[in-house]
Amino acid sequence: MKQTIYEDYKYCMQDVSSLYVGAKYTLGEIVEAEDILFKFRALVERYILPDSHPQDTLESQLYYLQPQSFAAKMYGQLKARVKINIIEEKKTLLGRPRRQFTTRVIGVEELAKMSPEEKKEKGVVVQELIVSKLAMAAF
Repeated sequence: MKQTIYEDYKYCMQDVSSLYVGAKYTLGEIVEAEDILFKFRALVERYILPDSHPQDTLESQLYYLQPQSFAAKMYGQLKARVKINIIEEKKTLLGRPRRQFTTRVIGVEELAKMSPEEKKEKGVVVQELIVSKLAMAAF
């Protein structure tokens, strides 16, 4: 029997100003991955990993992030943003309300301010972390 590995949302892309990391990466995999920018791997290993478990995914860490935690302050210094899916009420052409998923990019601080119960109620799904390269260069 062939075993398949779930690899969706495990990616790393970059452009001139930002680094995009998929939310299904575990913190241990981020530190070990050669295709992720070295500076980001070093920051995760030095500042974020000591307060977390290496098997924690980026998604779960961001989902349960507390506003006063060191990791939240670290992401704030990195000018990090998060791409999420959220359920929102939209009106159809006939004026009836309809719930649908929409994709939004919000700051990590805004995500951390929401409680886990609030996130569950709104159907928040974390897709990726977006980090500013300029802010990373300051470390």
